[in-house]
Amino acid sequence: MQITNRSPLYVQLGFKFLVLFFICYFIYIAQEILVPFAFAILLAVLLLPVVNFLDRKNVPKVLSIAIALFLAIVFISAIVYFLSTQIAIFIDDIPSIKKHLNDHWLTLQKWIRAKMNVSLREQNEYLNDAAENISGSKGEYISNTFFSITEALMLVILLPIYTFLILYYRDLIRRFLYAVFRKEYSDKVTVVIQQSKLMINSYMTGLLIEMGIVAVFNSIGLILLGIKYALFFGVLAAVLNIIPYIGIFIATLFTVLVTLATSDNTSDIIGVIIVMYGIHILDVNILMPKIISSRLRINALISILGVIAGGALTGISGLFLSIPAVAMIKIICDQVDGLQAWGILLGDDITGTKRLRIYKRIKGLKTTKIEKPIPPA
Repeated sequence: MQITNRSPLYVQLGFKFLVLFFICYFIYIAQEILVPFAFAILLAVLLLPVVNFLDRKNVPKVLSIAIALFLAIVFISAIVYFLSTQIAIFIDDIPSIKKHLNDHWLTLQKWIRAKMNVSLREQNEYLNDAAENISGSKGEYISNTFFSITEALMLVILLPIYTFLILYYRDLIRRFLYAVFRKEYSDKVTVVIQQSKLMINSYMTGLLIEMGIVAVFNSIGLILLGIKYALFFGVLAAVLNIIPYIGIFIATLFTVLVTLATSDNTSDIIGVIIVMYGIHILDVNILMPKIISSRLRINALISILGVIAGGALTGISGLFLSIPAVAMIKIICDQVDGLQAWGILLGDDITGTKRLRIYKRIKGLKTTKIEKPIPPA
């Protein structure tokens, strides 16, 4: 049976969903190979302007790639070192945090006993049963942890190698993409390549700028509140902010739990929630539209679905790769005949035109001139 544009709609949709299923299944099976390669593509595109600049200065090709890669490794190593030192400080106080959390947990148990008539013994039995279920699959958890560490080491080793080779063979890859498709599609292939490079470059650069701004504001806000480990939580929230709509919730919850264990003042917890979500609202409505969303044009619904699907397919790596992957799919759909409708579904023509009122007022303050009153004659 040949499927054409004249085939019934349910036949076309069924075929497209079947193709989508096999693509997702392939990603799930081959994630150990695809995930390092996907990160390498992002890093290679991000370093491409540096490599091109060095090439224009007549620096040898291998040396220009090596210099750009070295700068990236130094930058990433500095971030990892900073986070490691902050985590080490935090780990030293874990016994004290655990003790305070146990005290709060005992208070919560007493409240449950008073309000829900569930004795402490019954609550402890339920927790013990849950703990036994976890310990029963301890071998599986240890095995998963071992494989996660192995995958992380493989990513660290393969990422610079893949990035170097992608940059070195970039002209060959470009010729391959043009050779795969027929000549009448050359213009569309050019558009997809150029827009994909622009999207990845602007997304990654904008993401780093946005992370820096959010980290600074979060840290300042938490320091002013007198929260312990303010710098660590400020940076952690900025990093988790990469995960749309979910990361800020995880960061806020973690910060609130630790603040609950390190502070006796209830207003600190309220202050943490106000500061982190207030900065998040400003980020979503002012920073992100200006820095990132102008290039992505992906609506919030598809972003959340993409993050969930990416996490289900490839774990934590999928949470970070899902947004640029969805944006690239939209670029392809916009250029392929028969897929433009899916490009409309993935896109966002509403948020970019209807900004938040506070954003309009802030922008209006910069442009509106106050007329001086005319003195009476």
